[in-house]
Amino acid sequence: MIMLRPVQPSDEDFLFRVYASTRKEEVAAFGWEEAQQQAFLRMQFDMQRRSYAMHYPHARHELICFGQALAGRMLTNRSADTFTLVDISLLPEYRNRGIGSALIRQLQEEAAAAGASIYLHVFAGNRAQQLYSRMGFQVSATNDPYIAMIWTSARG
Repeated sequence: MIMLRPVQPSDEDFLFRVYASTRKEEVAAFGWEEAQQQAFLRMQFDMQRRSYAMHYPHARHELICFGQALAGRMLTNRSADTFTLVDISLLPEYRNRGIGSALIRQLQEEAAAAGASIYLHVFAGNRAQQLYSRMGFQVSATNDPYIAMIWTSARG
């Protein structure tokens, strides 16, 4: 069973673990020692959190729960006619299990009911771009190294 719950201050270590898991391969390729990798990832995590807070001050920041386990996080920003999927990240052991797809479908249903479109940005080359395309998102712009995508309800 997939559920969302609001992030609490005590979730910071878990949030860092999720973030680090999304960048582990990339950072390991730098050839740094583990302590250097962790310091870099912590710095990047802190910068991302500040950036999200500045650009999306009213966003919903939620943990993704799969059964009793914490599986990842989802950050969404909603306005009357636009939803933004700011971030959805899962720990490696929860990827490719339909969790992300189910949550995106739920967001699409909510957006369709509100008459809203969904926007997101994905890093060029990220495998998630294929998922978004399968779920009806279209490329709306490219701003290297990111790709902007939009989903619009068939009802809209």
